[in-house]
Amino acid sequence: MKIVTALSASLALAVAGYSLPALADGHTDGGSGEQSSEPTAEEAAKALAEAEAAAIAYHSAQQIYLSGLKAEDGWYTMQGGLRWRYTDYVGTGAKPTAADTVTVHYAGTFIDGETFDSSFDRGTPATFPLNGLIPAWEMAIPQMGVGDTIEIAAPATLAYGPRGRRSIPGGATLLFTVQLISIAGR
Repeated sequence: MKIVTALSASLALAVAGYSLPALADGHTDGGSGEQSSEPTAEEAAKALAEAEAAAIAYHSAQQIYLSGLKAEDGWYTMQGGLRWRYTDYVGTGAKPTAADTVTVHYAGTFIDGETFDSSFDRGTPATFPLNGLIPAWEMAIPQMGVGDTIEIAAPATLAYGPRGRRSIPGGATLLFTVQLISIAGR
């Protein structure tokens, strides 16, 4: 936790334009006597506290969202906190294994509803080897039969983790709607 906090703090300070060396010795003028635009130690401490509070609030919102997905609303819970449910249950067709390649239509969103990726929007389904995808997909898609559509709520630990990936921030809970179109070779 301290490593994450230190990294978050360093990043927050860097983004805010604060220089860690200037803060380390308490001088903001670089020793030249000239006034610098570097923040004071108090300003840097305040920025650090705000960054830490924002990180805690973000993480809490992700967890609160997942805890609100209940069995009475059709949500199944799997190992690691993965949640999924059927939105269109056909109940027939083959089910994939982790060794299969699947063709799916999908949409991925954040908990605020913002879409980060969608084959539906592109109008073309995607084909993936199931064992090369995020753990949440490797776990949930084998629950589907061809023709089924499910929703997946993936905690960060079963998605892109604390670092994130491209436009996906670290620690993000990801929501997917997945329609299984076919399984290669079946």
